[in-house]
Amino acid sequence: MRVLFMCTANSCRSILSEALFNHLAPPGFTAVSAGSFPKGQVLPRSLSTLQQAGIAIAGLSSKGNDAFADNPPDIVITVCDKAAGETCPVYFGPALKAHWGLEDPSEVKGDETTVDAAFRATLAHIERRCKAFLALPFTTLGRDELQRELDRIGAL
Repeated sequence: MRVLFMCTANSCRSILSEALFNHLAPPGFTAVSAGSFPKGQVLPRSLSTLQQAGIAIAGLSSKGNDAFADNPPDIVITVCDKAAGETCPVYFGPALKAHWGLEDPSEVKGDETTVDAAFRATLAHIERRCKAFLALPFTTLGRDELQRELDRIGAL
């Protein structure tokens, strides 16, 4: 199963989601990420947060969703924060779609400790959702049931 995490810039939340999902995923599951308006570079703090958590960062890059035109995902999960008035990217295709909104830790103002805490909290939130997703009984879930579960996880 291939999961695409999308956000506007593909430099923080979708990158954290891609890396953490792949860190936890069993064989047969893989995540990629993209942005509707990719920044072209991953935020250094995203990479350092992943490294501090023991999660591999090799191959992570900021890219647009056109990078997956030849290998479309099974599931698209947007992680932008609608509450912040941010425009979520849209992916058209047969993939299941879900919204797992996250506040952008790169927007947090304050000292290093405060900003680091925001990035760690975001990563912990992503971890809870990824673990809930990976614990689903995929062999017994139909498409509609999987959609309901994706929506439920997005509310965690």
